[in-house]
Amino acid sequence: MTTLNGRSILVTGGTGSFGQAFVRLLFANHQPARVVVYSRDELKQFEMRQIFNQSQIRYFIGDVRDRERLERALHGIDLVVHAAALKQVPTAEYNPIECIKTNVIGSENVINACINQGIKKVIALSTDKAVNPVNLYGATKLCADKLFVAANHLSPGGTRFSVVRYGNVIGSRGSVIPFFKSKRESGRLPVTDVRMTRFWIRIEDGASFVDRCIDMMLGGEIFVPKIPSMKIVDLATAVCSHCEHEVIGIRPGEKLHELLITRDDARYTIEFDEFYVIRPAIHLWDSAEMISYDGKEGRRVPEDFEYGSDSNSQWIDVDLLRLMIK
Repeated sequence: MTTLNGRSILVTGGTGSFGQAFVRLLFANHQPARVVVYSRDELKQFEMRQIFNQSQIRYFIGDVRDRERLERALHGIDLVVHAAALKQVPTAEYNPIECIKTNVIGSENVINACINQGIKKVIALSTDKAVNPVNLYGATKLCADKLFVAANHLSPGGTRFSVVRYGNVIGSRGSVIPFFKSKRESGRLPVTDVRMTRFWIRIEDGASFVDRCIDMMLGGEIFVPKIPSMKIVDLATAVCSHCEHEVIGIRPGEKLHELLITRDDARYTIEFDEFYVIRPAIHLWDSAEMISYDGKEGRRVPEDFEYGSDSNSQWIDVDLLRLMIK
């Protein structure tokens, strides 16, 4: 793996669950010259500063909606990890234009500012909700994915852009685990549908995969890790084994199961032992074949392949879930 020793890295949304995990990984595995935490919440920055107070860290108040502020923060930066987003599905449904301003226009601001500042590599975080989206949050993340892939055409031979896409993150802020825990004393846990499944990944594993993709990326790829699925009812049981399950029905904007790769994307997808790569459908910025990563050559997936949380070959049972959420 290419070291990030001596490099300057900026993380948008750096005070979030992923941002903090990635900053922790940076100092554990590398010796960066400078790490810029870019976010708009001064309280979260204050709280993060109590945990991460290394001399190489700079806390920069700013919003991805503000391109001028982004350009100032990006001065002298080598690498950008774009994690800033509005992520709550109900909030996005009720405040659609605000979600669009951050997730779509904010992403375009990051792209243009990075090109203008001559950033070498940019990697953006995506979500399974961007695949065949049924809610506004997913639709904005699909737009962002398209923007970052196509951005390689804007900077031929210059800034390279790629995307990492994975599923639900265990224990992240706003996830279902804290919600279930808050309901334990009532003896009843609200469950949307007993059939519902989700992809599941630890935040540390997500950060490690992004770190790995920074090294592998050529530009234009969507990297998808092979991660397990779990059933929502199993998660509820893991949180509280004696609680009853109250089925409340699927909420607006939710799916029964999630996808990370569609059948339509299968024609562009190559498989490796631990991950998939969705190659760009339009690829005009260089002549690379984009079939070899980490020194290994990938294999094409079948035409009817799709990567869904309900048809996954890897599953987490109740006992393992109980261990993971501890």
